[in-house]
Order: sequence, then structure tokens, then C-alpha cells
Amino acid sequence: MTRHAEGGFDVKTTPMAADEALAGATIGRYLLVKQYHGDLEATARGEMLGAGDPAKGSAGYVAIEQVSGTLSGHAGTFALQHMGVMDQGSFRLTVSVVPGTGTGGLAGIAGTMTITNVSGKHSYTLDYTLPAAAR
Repeated sequence: MTRHAEGGFDVKTTPMAADEALAGATIGRYLLVKQYHGDLEATARGEMLGAGDPAKGSAGYVAIEQVSGTLSGHAGTFALQHMGVMDQGSFRLTVSVVPGTGTGGLAGIAGTMTITNVSGKHSYTLDYTLPAAAR
């Protein structure tokens, strides 16, 4: 059975130095720190790589974040993988739970997250499943 969770989150992005493999590339690297609220009460840390020119409407990013907290009463951790593309102002974003990353009460979690940003205020919806043993 697919479950639905929703709420808001705060995010802080901090530029990081490019590693040796990226030296001279036009790829930005960022530390992500998030605080989720609502059905998912959690903190998250991750890294994001981005390229392009968002001010001109064209860019892309990938990110991985480790989420730790409680999802609808189930405590544990899991990872999220992001892949976003902006093309002439049109934005496509896919955020998926990384298979096999759930721990504790979130072991076996699978699902996808939708993120919205309205006037700088971020919110999420997470459609997910848990194995019968975790319910």
C-alpha cells in the first residue's frame, strides 16, 4: 500500500571547493543542510553538483542527501537521489528514495518525492511504501 506524507522544509546550500577531479570545470559543488517538518520530521545532509546558468533559464543538478528522523511514526534513515533539469525556464525534477538505504523503522522504504518552491518556501510530498514488517 502506497502512503503519502507531506510538509515543508528549510534548506541551506553552502558552496564547497571543487575537488581535484573538477578543478577548472564549470560545475558548482554545494553542501546541503535541510530540516524537514510535517509528516517527515527529520534532518538531512548531502551534496549537490550543478551546472548551467539558472538566471538565463537553463541549468541542471544532481544531489544525494541522507535523511535521518521520523516518518509517520517510523524512526530511521534513508537516502534521496535528485536529478533536476531547467530548460528555457521549464523545470523537471525527479527525487527518488535510493533502494536499500532505509534503516531502523524505515528499512525497505521505497518511493518518490515531489518538491515545490513557491516564493522561496519549500514543501514536499513523499509517496512511499514500507514492507509489512515495518508497518
